[in-house]
Amino acid sequence: MKVTNDIKYVGVNDHEIDLFEGQFQLERGMAYNSYVILDDKIAIMDSVDAHFGQVWLNNIKTVLNGKTPDYLVVHHMEPDHSANITLLANEYPDMTIVSSMQAFTMMKQFYGSDYQDRRLIVKEGSTLELGKHTLSFIGAPMVHWPEVLMSYDACDKVLFSADGFGKFGANDIEDPEGWACEARRYYFGIVGKYGVQTQNVLKKASNLDIQIICPLHGPVLDENLGYYLDLYNTWSSYQTESEGILIAYSSVYGNTKNACLELKKVLEEKGCQKVVLADLAREDMHECIEDAFRYGKIVLASITYNATIFPHMNTFIENLVERNFQNKTIGFMENGSWAPMANKVMLKKLENCKNITFTENNVSIRGAMNDASKAQIKALADELMK
Repeated sequence: MKVTNDIKYVGVNDHEIDLFEGQFQLERGMAYNSYVILDDKIAIMDSVDAHFGQVWLNNIKTVLNGKTPDYLVVHHMEPDHSANITLLANEYPDMTIVSSMQAFTMMKQFYGSDYQDRRLIVKEGSTLELGKHTLSFIGAPMVHWPEVLMSYDACDKVLFSADGFGKFGANDIEDPEGWACEARRYYFGIVGKYGVQTQNVLKKASNLDIQIICPLHGPVLDENLGYYLDLYNTWSSYQTESEGILIAYSSVYGNTKNACLELKKVLEEKGCQKVVLADLAREDMHECIEDAFRYGKIVLASITYNATIFPHMNTFIENLVERNFQNKTIGFMENGSWAPMANKVMLKKLENCKNITFTENNVSIRGAMNDASKAQIKALADELMK
């Protein structure tokens, strides 16, 4: 695939993978992107997952058409992007490896060599001249590993963004939900903790004339870049993306679920245009996490379980907290037949999150709903709709 006249795509699509990084469910596979810049000097941009070394090498040889690469640029050392460094280095023994010092340390840890006899160490502000193309390197530590670099080619106005602006899904399968849905789940699942670091990189990128973004996962972005940049700014600053209310619940015998359905009905009757219900035991946990960051208001509803909260709710809240959950309004609903404690436990787990407004009206049920708990639900809905 041609990215520009001089930049070619040589990545691969993985249709066999079911879990990315051992936890993220994939319905449409995954792409591992790599690029070749053809100039007076030839640079290959990153490697691919271990399972696709020969396919990747064949793609490269097709593009090179008998030529020899001068450089392999390694932006990120996660194995899905670095696993075939050794393969390429052995194939082209005169090729120089270009990366950060931290990346070379990781290369020795993963693959047994840091290529001291054929390496070029670069950092923020370094450049690599290829001819009419010059790569300028941008430090992107903790987006989302510490060694990460991005690079910018001023000739074709291309940002090689490492894992930034990536998404789940193979590039040869159309995503009916569009880019944002799986890019959001990818961002908050993988990068979400590092909003400050992402903001720092966005500030650097704002000084560049970027016309194309080449990420290491997902499609090449070459139009409406303001849309993608604005979303990344919203996500990394933990702001509300969409107006609406998420109700995330854990229910065993259906009574807590029924209370959530009642709250949804009342909210919709009061004019709320978007109410999302999430059964934490049955739905993809990372879909629920992305919705919690997407909407400005959420309600957490859990049964009391072993004097604490239901395990799925506990996992959900822990995932939010470790990703720097903030800037939200949160309400609580609990159910406990003899000693309801879930509201207190959930509040405690979230009390150190930044800029959280906790509702004054919360719901406590003992078993099934009754007139008193329905009145509490109405009061919570009233407060959420203010």
